[in-house]
Amino acid sequence: MEGKVIGPGPYRATKLWNETIKLFRGGMPLRRHWANFRYYDCSFTGSEAVDYLHELLRRNYNFGPEVTRYQTVQLLKKFLKAHVIEDIKGRHGTEDFEDSSHLYRFPIQSPLKSFPTRPLLRDSFDLPRLIRWDDYEELPQQENTAPMKSAVLTSDLWNKRHSVAIGDVHECKLIRRKEITPKQVDHIWKSMTISHLQRVLGLKSLDGVLNPSHVNGKHIVHNVFSVNKAGIVVLENKAEDMPYWVVSAMKCLANWPNGNGTKQPVYPGFERDVLKTVADYFQRLKAPLLTFHLYEVFVNILSLLQEEELATEALQASCLLLPPPNRRRLQLLLRLMARVCQNPSLPPLNDTIATRTLMVQMFSHCVLGSRDEMDLDELLATKLVTFMMEHHNTIFQAPSKLRSQVDEHLSHLKRVQISRVESEENKVIGTQTPLQELLEGLIADKELPAKDKRKRLKQVMSILLGKGYKEYIIQCWSNRRDTLTHSHQSKLLPSNILEVFICTLIGILRFVEQ
Repeated sequence: MEGKVIGPGPYRATKLWNETIKLFRGGMPLRRHWANFRYYDCSFTGSEAVDYLHELLRRNYNFGPEVTRYQTVQLLKKFLKAHVIEDIKGRHGTEDFEDSSHLYRFPIQSPLKSFPTRPLLRDSFDLPRLIRWDDYEELPQQENTAPMKSAVLTSDLWNKRHSVAIGDVHECKLIRRKEITPKQVDHIWKSMTISHLQRVLGLKSLDGVLNPSHVNGKHIVHNVFSVNKAGIVVLENKAEDMPYWVVSAMKCLANWPNGNGTKQPVYPGFERDVLKTVADYFQRLKAPLLTFHLYEVFVNILSLLQEEELATEALQASCLLLPPPNRRRLQLLLRLMARVCQNPSLPPLNDTIATRTLMVQMFSHCVLGSRDEMDLDELLATKLVTFMMEHHNTIFQAPSKLRSQVDEHLSHLKRVQISRVESEENKVIGTQTPLQELLEGLIADKELPAKDKRKRLKQVMSILLGKGYKEYIIQCWSNRRDTLTHSHQSKLLPSNILEVFICTLIGILRFVEQ
């Protein structure tokens, strides 16, 4: 029974645990066994359980052929402790599972894990919004500058210049973002990295996969930019780095047989002692290198391993979330493991286990581990570490798409832009000064046809009439026209009358402004 594929999603580790129990209970052969002069129906020996479960796990897509018999025994020990199985006397929990002829059976009902209950996040990220153009400052206006002289404009230029005043568009202000602080940069990297990871995993939400409060934007920025020529993160606080003797031991193995820089005597089995020194250090760490908080993230990535490019991109984003000391240790460890496996000059490090299998078994639990003791972390770690070891050169590079998106967003925030002013009191048509300039421009522009001038004048009139100036305009124009009629015996040309009318409106606007 190969079971179903558990794809990415919340609580994937719990789903895998429950699915494995169902497959084991549903497929394990049960028969009558004799022990202590009596028989037991529906039972199985420890060795039979190991044989069946080992083959089941190796054929299961969620685990794969890397699963070893030793790991299967460890899982059955967990099953016994969790009362998934019990011995024929009904004992469980304190007993130790044996890969032998010792008899076991299933209880009436094997307990499955329940999904954690916690409040849903406020949104997919539970993060404040990205800094946008809404957060702006108005550019300071230049003071004590001489007014620009009126210029003769063509019809098209006139339209562009005065489209605001005649009501075609709203007033615009020149704005720019305030100076971006390092804290804001950290926040932008955090928000966009989590968003990028969610898209790569193909999830609508990271609820049940990643709690954003456990992500530190400062760590992401450090992991992206504070690296040496080899791409390995550099720590600001050297006290957080590995001890010198561990680094020396790792260099010795990585560069074997030319890595013994300390000139210590090399004896038969020296390389095995060096490996044990490195393993002891990593196995004594209090928490796995990928941290407990990110366990579900990496368990979800396991479902993408068949799509190498997608899995690599997901690992690139996820490894940026690690604290820099963890990222540095992990990168150096995986590089060591890869070099040891590829070094033909290195003697066998174990008499019975191949070097590649040995390295994965020895360090996988140091890389990925669950806070919950009843979990499949050993099996999942084997599969993940194998992939990471084979792709260690690429998974520690910052995703190119993410970097370009963040760079574009930051540069956008630094650009000067124009923003529309929406409030009615700030519209240009709410003041008379732009209308005066518009009318003065009509008089000064001798190239503008009378037809276009009349069109512009109608637009100005509609604005003034809307402001309640109708009676005032009629009275002023009537008085002005009578004065012109008496002073000019000859008939006025239409163009002159148009200019006089415009001048009359300008006078009205100046009077209103006072």
